Amino acid sequence: MENAFGQPHNVIVLGGSSDIATAIVRQLVAARTRTVVLAGRNQHLLDEAASSAAAHGATATATVIFDAKDPDNVAATIDACFAAVGEPIDLVIVAVGTLGDQDVDENNSASAAVTATVNYTWPVAALSELRGRLIAQGTGRILVISSVTAIRVSRRNYHYGAAKAGLDRYSEALAVSLEGTGVSVQILRPGFVHSKMTAGMKAVPFATTPDAVATVTVAGLASGERVIHAPRILKWVFLVLRHAPTAIWSKLGSR
Repeated sequence: MENAFGQPHNVIVLGGSSDIATAIVRQLVAARTRTVVLAGRNQHLLDEAASSAAAHGATATATVIFDAKDPDNVAATIDACFAAVGEPIDLVIVAVGTLGDQDVDENNSASAAVTATVNYTWPVAALSELRGRLIAQGTGRILVISSVTAIRVSRRNYHYGAAKAGLDRYSEALAVSLEGTGVSVQILRPGFVHSKMTAGMKAVPFATTPDAVATVTVAGLASGERVIHAPRILKWVFLVLRHAPTAIWSKLGSR
C-alpha cells in the first residue's frame, strides 16, 4: 500500500529492462518500494535490472517473460505479474516500446506493424486489462511512459511518434475514465534520453539521462500531477512548438 507521500510498496514494470524504468525503480526502492516484478522479452537484461533493484533496497524481485509483438499474451503476462506480487498492486509502470527504424518502417509493412504493435497495440491491450483488475482492488496507479514526440509527430520518426501519440491520447482518456474509482493514471513524456534505445543517435536540445528523468518522475508521482515532462522545461517548449507553423515544424522535425 502506498504511504501518505505517494511512495509505493510494490511495483510491476511492463518493459522491465527499459533504462528509464530501471532508473525509476532504483529511486523508488531506495525510498520505500520492496517488491519489484519486471516483465520483458530479454531474460538477461531483466536479471540485470532485478539485481540493480535488489542492490538499491528491494527485498523481493521476480521476472516474467513476454513478447510485445504478440498482444495475445497480455492477459497471461499480467496474470503472472500480479501472482508474483501476491497482494494489491500499488504501481504499474508501462515502459514497453521500441524506436524502430524509420527508414525501414516507412517502406516495409511488416516492420511498420511491429513498431505500431509494440508502441501502441500491446500497451493499450495491457492498460485495458489493468483497468478492470485495479478497479476490482479499489486502488493502484499506472505510470505510462510516453514521449514528447507524441505532442507533435516529426518527420524523422513519425512511425514511432504516431504510435506514441495514440498511446498518449488513450492514456489521457483512460485517466478520465478512472476518476472516482481509486485508480489513477499518470503520463511521463521524456525528451531525448541517452539510453540503449538512442545509442548512436545525434542528441537534440534538452537531451537528458535516465537518472535525471527518474528524479523528475518520482517527484511527479509524489505530487500526483497527471502529466510529467522530463526535463520539465519541455512542457513549455512544446506548448510553443505544437502551435508552430507547419513550414517551421517540418524543418525542425526533419533534423
